Amino acid sequence: MRVAALPLRMLRGRGLPLDFLLESIGFSPQADLDALARQIRSEGEPVAWRGPEGEHLRLAVAPGVDVRLDRDEGEPCPSLWPHFATERRLRVAVKSVVGVPDSPFDALLYGIANPPVPHLDGSLESEAEREDYPLATYLTDARKLPRSLSSDHVLAVSIAGFSLDITYVGPNTGVHDPYILEEPHGARLLPLGDDERPGGCMELSLRVQRVRHLENGVSGHPIEVLETDAPGRPLELFVSRWHLAAAGFEVPRPGWRIEGAFLFTGRVSGGLPPSRRHRSPV
Repeated sequence: MRVAALPLRMLRGRGLPLDFLLESIGFSPQADLDALARQIRSEGEPVAWRGPEGEHLRLAVAPGVDVRLDRDEGEPCPSLWPHFATERRLRVAVKSVVGVPDSPFDALLYGIANPPVPHLDGSLESEAEREDYPLATYLTDARKLPRSLSSDHVLAVSIAGFSLDITYVGPNTGVHDPYILEEPHGARLLPLGDDERPGGCMELSLRVQRVRHLENGVSGHPIEVLETDAPGRPLELFVSRWHLAAAGFEVPRPGWRIEGAFLFTGRVSGGLPPSRRHRSPV
């Protein structure tokens, strides 16, 4: 069984511990993933905007939280990975959209979140008002996208982050780089990789505004949804309790800071060119 084969294909060799992805939605390191795959096949529902061949199913494990099974045609093993259906929409000015090898229904979006908005007089936001930052995220509904998008075309995306490596959880006084506290919202958000080869993951340092406590209805383990103070719009993050415990960190609480590497994934929720002829979802 391969866990989260989508980022594994793109990030193999970067040294990131990708097996934390399902842990972040309440599946322990000892979970029987073969049994989970069988349950998804038995009880799951088809996922929209995936391919007509292979297997593309979802199983709800908590409000808004799914575990997804993907097996593209010709692949012997399925992939299991987490998904969160956030209602928040983030504006992103597109810099590039990269197809994912061997996963034709996914895409890696690299762009600028919260691009400046023109005022009624045609001027743009001032530097003091701007809250833009570079963003890299996977999109699971790439079939919605046209073959090409003009540079700086603005999409709305609904995304969430899943922890790969946590380096700090605690009071803001423990921030790794004190200058971050002087940044807007006391936040740092940087894609791993570079402009030409974004890795689909982000290095984050963010304040926790709110923690929502859910329960994984399949495993019985708790799930924490962290709402964090990101510029423009809050970002929702998921962390592995087992990773936190192994690293000696407590579960994050409101007012604390979290730092580390996160994989972002989600869907397109608006901003597609009006002339686009959508394919029907499966």
